[in-house]
Formats: sequence, structure tokens, C-alpha cells
Amino acid sequence: MPGSLTSRLALSRSAIDRDYLARSRPGLLDELLADPATRAVVLSRGSALLAPADPPRLDLRPLAELPSARLVVYLGRLLEGADAGSPVVAAVLDDEAADALAADRARWGDLRRLGAELDARDAGLFTQALGITNWHASHGFSPRTGEPTLPAQGGWVRYPAGEDDEAGGHHVFPRTDPAIIVGVTDDQDRLLLGANAMWGGERYSILAGFVEPGESLEAAVVREIREESGLTVVDPVYVGSQPWPFPASIMIGFRARVDSALGAEPVPDGVEIVDLRWFTREDLADGTRTIGIPGRSSIARAIIEQWYGGPLDAP
Repeated sequence: MPGSLTSRLALSRSAIDRDYLARSRPGLLDELLADPATRAVVLSRGSALLAPADPPRLDLRPLAELPSARLVVYLGRLLEGADAGSPVVAAVLDDEAADALAADRARWGDLRRLGAELDARDAGLFTQALGITNWHASHGFSPRTGEPTLPAQGGWVRYPAGEDDEAGGHHVFPRTDPAIIVGVTDDQDRLLLGANAMWGGERYSILAGFVEPGESLEAAVVREIREESGLTVVDPVYVGSQPWPFPASIMIGFRARVDSALGAEPVPDGVEIVDLRWFTREDLADGTRTIGIPGRSSIARAIIEQWYGGPLDAP
């Protein structure tokens, strides 16, 4: 397929200036609430409010018109469209407030399912909003002291509730967990796909795993493939990355080839991976494929299609 892999990664797109220097401005959230131009990505139960439109679009509501939000985080300023320059926040509503705003759950979209259908602006906003609010949901207490924490600096820092000054004390900053994901091929240019135990053996994907402390990305590629398949790979080559806020990862894509001199018969670990198979392009072609493959919002799908040489029709 022509063009870089990154250009085809649904959740790597964006059209927002994150405006990070404004985050430390005193009274920022009060200022945004008073600004009639401020729009909100409205979140509830990990989903975002959608406008009644086809193709799907986020329903960016004026912040001042929303019911009381449980959490507000400044995302930045829009770069494109009629609203270019407008500030945008993520606003998390509790269940009661969300139902009062839009009781029909069909109005609330899932990023995994819709990411590839959203335009660059909405895909970037939804991905950023979900990633940062997921971090808040898991860091209500300091990992060092166990004290409750409160949001500050536009929602990009948390600090101990007992501190008088937001600028002092032990601050907690957002973290992202790096994970490698690898398209492994053999000397016949077949692609290795595995069935994860959580998927019930019906869907196959390329192999992935988290990077361990003190480990390079390339070393993680070799280790994870060996752990999950028993195979040794060589020449890992970086191909692109995509945020994956489920709940807090960035997927770092590689291609690698198996060292056939050390064996090319994959053996699943039997814990995470229940089946492993080599696939030809004919095996995955539309009309002949007998397995499920990853959705269009994932980097796994992009790496598979890059190897295949074109788009596949499966949803």
C-alpha cells in the first residue's frame, strides 16, 4: 500500500493545538467556563456523546450549557473548521447527568468501533479525552503516599488534597504504558497471526505485549514473540505508533522476520495465545477468509493491511 503506515492509523490523527502553556494559567477552568466559545467533548461510561449525523461526529456542546461535570480537563484549541481557535475541554458526567442529557445510549459512541469513521478532529479529540480522563479515574490517590489527590493545571496534574498550594508538594503526572505490536513474517512472506484466549479463538491478530522496565523496544519485540510463540525474530523495524487509551497505552508498531534457522513452527503459550498460524495473502483475501481480524481503528489492522498490500473488507 502506498504511503506511510502512520497516515492510515485512525487514532493517530489530530487537528488540535494542545496549548500546553495555558494549562498553568491561574483560574483557567473558570475562564473556560465563562467563555461562550468553549466546547466540550462529553464523556459517560467511557463513551462520547455523538451528534445525530452520518457519518458520525462528536456532539461538541457549549461547556456552560452542560450539567455539573464530575471532571473537566482542558484539551486545547481547534485548528480547523468554522470553530478554529475555540477552546475544547473533556467533560465527564456521572450516570444521572448523562442520562438526563441523552438517555438513548445509541447517542454515545465507542472509540474502538467508531475511531476509523470519525474525521481527524473528532478522532484526535476523542482519543485525547478518553486517555486523560482514564488516567484521572485510576489516580484518585497518590501512588507514593496513598493520599487523595485533586486535579490541577487544566486537568494535566494531580496533587495531594492536603497541600495548600497546587504548585508545591508531590505532583502526579499522566503516564502512558508502551506496548509493542509486531507483524512477523517467515521466509515465504507469510504472516503470523494468533488467537487470544480472551477472544474465544474466533479472531486472530498480530502479537503484542508491554515493554518491561529497563528494556528497549527492539528487545521487547524479540522477548514477546519468543514468549508467546516460541519463535526467534530478527531485524525488528519500526513502522509507526498509535495511542490506544484502553485504558492508557501507546502501541508501537514493528515488522520483524522469523529466524528460520532456529525453527519456524509456532507454539502458542497456551495462556494468552491459544492458537497460532501462518497465513498467506490468499488465506486472508475477502471471500476466502475464515477468521475474524482486528477492527479498522487498530494499528494491528493497519499492519496486516500493509503486509497484505491493500484494504480488506472485514469491518
